[in-house]
Order: sequence, then structure tokens, then C-alpha cells
Amino acid sequence: MTTQFSITEVTNKMTPIKQFPFTPILGWSASRYDTFKTCRRRYYYTYYAKFDPEHSAEKINRLKQMTSIPLEIGNIVHDIIKVLLERLQKTEQQIDAARFYDYARKITGQYCQKTFSEIYYKEIDRLDIDDIYENIRLSLSNLMNSQRFMWVVRNAITNKDQWVIEPPGFGQTVINGLKAYCKVDFLFPVDDVLYIMDWKTGKIDNHKHHKQMLGYTAWAAFHFDRDPEKIQPIIAYLKPDYSEDTLHISRPDIDGFENTVSTETNEMYEFCYDIAENIPKGKDQFEKTAIAVFCDYCNFRELCR
Repeated sequence: MTTQFSITEVTNKMTPIKQFPFTPILGWSASRYDTFKTCRRRYYYTYYAKFDPEHSAEKINRLKQMTSIPLEIGNIVHDIIKVLLERLQKTEQQIDAARFYDYARKITGQYCQKTFSEIYYKEIDRLDIDDIYENIRLSLSNLMNSQRFMWVVRNAITNKDQWVIEPPGFGQTVINGLKAYCKVDFLFPVDDVLYIMDWKTGKIDNHKHHKQMLGYTAWAAFHFDRDPEKIQPIIAYLKPDYSEDTLHISRPDIDGFENTVSTETNEMYEFCYDIAENIPKGKDQFEKTAIAVFCDYCNFRELCR
């Protein structure tokens, strides 16, 4: 099913970023499809809470909004890097390391006030905020001491008014005529190349992460009218040491990715009673996974017991 979109544009210092009117039809994203493949019931709870006949949407959404220690480490690191890059846009004065890490420690304490699944499900008695902070400090230190960060400061700073740092919204785009969401962490031009950097604080997962970067490349090509071969995606792994995975994406890679998005979107459409309105089929059509390890890390595990 191909969806037509009416597109408006919002002025960006580089080029207009296209905006879309709301439509209820579901949009593909790497995370959405990953949830769909992992467990259909988890997918149902994540995206269709208001249709559940057994549990209130309020209860389901409360479980959905819980965080976890690895997830929150990533959230904090991403948010602090965003602040760091926005500061670089305003001033090139040297960063006061002591103040910077004090700020990171303060933010860590604030974010750790959330509900953590490890606490909720009694896997641990309390959060070790010092340990969480050390993971965050290590990630930030590795980035700021990396050759890549120095390269950005040296080569990309002249075009800092054209940087795109976690753009607002969900990163909506159109892939093969279908709604999709691909939100970049950091995009910037150097010479005639658009660079995309994505921060990772977890383990290397080549298949998953490469797929995400294909999505980001497709997003950038669509919004900025660029040849995908002039877009350079870089996955930056921030711990235990700084390392990179640089992808070289060709037009055939993007064509293959677009076909994948179409296939995966249609798989998810199969579970809709009404595709255009994104109304799901009955809950009984969304089977629980048979892989127990997935359940061990699921926010909704209490609903399936």
C-alpha cells in the first residue's frame, strides 16, 4: 500500500526540512519493526495500548514508559552530547572539564529519578548512581578525546550554522512512498559531503546498526536532496573505548533498503484491521514470543504471567 503525503517545508539553515501533516497510518522505523519481530504481544502493548480489552491504557503506558539502566545511560549520554554540540555552535572557547563533568553528574542524578524496570521487577534493591555515572563519564571522555571529535572541531566548525543536532519531532520521512521515521543524532557538512554520526553506548550489532544508518542516509537524501553516495554515515561506539564503523553506502544499497522497508511495512499492515486508520486486529492475533530471554527484559512481562 502506497501512501501519498502533502509536504510543507520548515526553513533550516542548510536546506528546508520537509514536514508532514498528521496521518494515523503506521510508520516504519527500525525500532518498531524490531519490536514487531521480537514479540507480537510486546508490539501490541507498545503501539496499541488503547485497544487492549484486558488492561487499561494508563497501566500499559506506565509500564511502557519505564526505563532501564542501559537505556538510560544511552539517553543521558545522547542528551549531554546534544548540549555539548549546541555549545560548540555558540562558542569555541575551551570547555572547563570540571564543570562539564559536574554537569553530567547532576544530569545523571536527575534522570535516575525515573522508574527503572530493574527496581520495579525487584532485580536489584537500588540504583548504583555512581556506577551509572562512571559509564556516562567514560563515554563522554572517550568521545571528547577522540580524533573524530577533534576533526569535527577543526573541519566542521566553519559550517556550524548548518549542523543538524537531533532535529525536533520523530524524524518523519518518505521511503518508497511509505511513512517512515529515522531520526539522526548529528548531521553536518564538510566540503561536499554530508556526515551523519550516531552515538552508541551499548554493544556492537552490525546488522541492526547498519540498518539504522541506511535509514538515516535515506532520511538525509530525501530531506536535503542529496546523492546517497555523498552522505557518510559513521557509527561511533563510545565505550569501553572509542571506535567507529564507517559505512560506504551506494545507490543499490538504498534501493535494497527501500525494498526492505516496503516488505516490513506490509508485514505490520497485516496485523491491522484498518490500515489507513491504524486500527489493530484482535489482541489474540498478537502472539507472545516463545523465546523466554526476550521476556526477561520486557517492561510488560507482568501482563503476560
